[in-house]
Amino acid sequence: MRRNLEATIETFPITGMFTISRGSKTEAEVVTCTISLGEISGRGECVPYRRYGESIEAVVAEIRSISAAVTEGAGRAELLRLLKPGAARNAVDCALWDLEAKQGKVTVADALNLSPRPITTAFTLSLGDAASMAAEAAKNAKRPLLKVKLGTEDDESRMRAVRQAAPTTRIIVDANEGWTDDNIEHHLRLARQLQISLIEQPLPAGQDAKLAQIERLVPVCADESVHATDDLEALRDRYDAVNIKLDKTGGLTEALRMKAEAKRLDFDIMVGCMVGTSLAIAPAVLLAQDAEYADLDGPLLLARDRQPGLRYEGSTVFPPAPALWG
Repeated sequence: MRRNLEATIETFPITGMFTISRGSKTEAEVVTCTISLGEISGRGECVPYRRYGESIEAVVAEIRSISAAVTEGAGRAELLRLLKPGAARNAVDCALWDLEAKQGKVTVADALNLSPRPITTAFTLSLGDAASMAAEAAKNAKRPLLKVKLGTEDDESRMRAVRQAAPTTRIIVDANEGWTDDNIEHHLRLARQLQISLIEQPLPAGQDAKLAQIERLVPVCADESVHATDDLEALRDRYDAVNIKLDKTGGLTEALRMKAEAKRLDFDIMVGCMVGTSLAIAPAVLLAQDAEYADLDGPLLLARDRQPGLRYEGSTVFPPAPALWG
């Protein structure tokens, strides 16, 4: 029996507006890959990212370009050769994991020898002026972990305002490549003073050599600078942690390999996400089981999620039910 592969575009509204230093959006536009074999179907979702040269249309075309190979039975190992790391491969890889689980009547967690548990996710504060970010921080001050989007000419006022509004909450600062060689040491001193737990991607990817030359007063995490396993070795002298996202690695298969290598190299691990639905986050919840940080709040930012979706209680996210994925 031959498989059937489909790639479709779906849109989910965001609650309010999600803003980072590169721009704002009011909806999450995702690509869903469905691979069917008779009555059984597996699904995977990806979120194309313009920062990495991706578009919705190009990702759909990339997925459809391997339809014949998948129809003839190409599996996850072959997929690593058929597609480059990125959103398209992520959607197909996760659909194959889901299909395999349903065919074998065994969960992905079981296949990975995991006993998954609920985990704590960061909750992201969108970029705004200092007053509006402080107000959002105050509303969410009881959450155990906040992630604060920065990358402006006046990040200091925003950092101070958020810390004052949420004095006991652990905070991750995500500069989104917005700091410079001239101001990074000042911002790191400030972050230590404010008891910030982690700084994510302070300098532009490919322009981060300064991080190897200064004292990192707060641990620094690579995001845009790291995509897949082969990137890790070159970052050992400048980062303390790496953000593993399925849309960067090109799926759970490569993400598992990357996580193992990152651990071997003594990086702390964050498992992150784009703004997508529970279908995109479900495999990442399994990946994040023993990670130092999880940033898997995409569905919490949406006005409407998939049904069924992941179960969230505050900042606690529960492992996916097979009806959703895996």
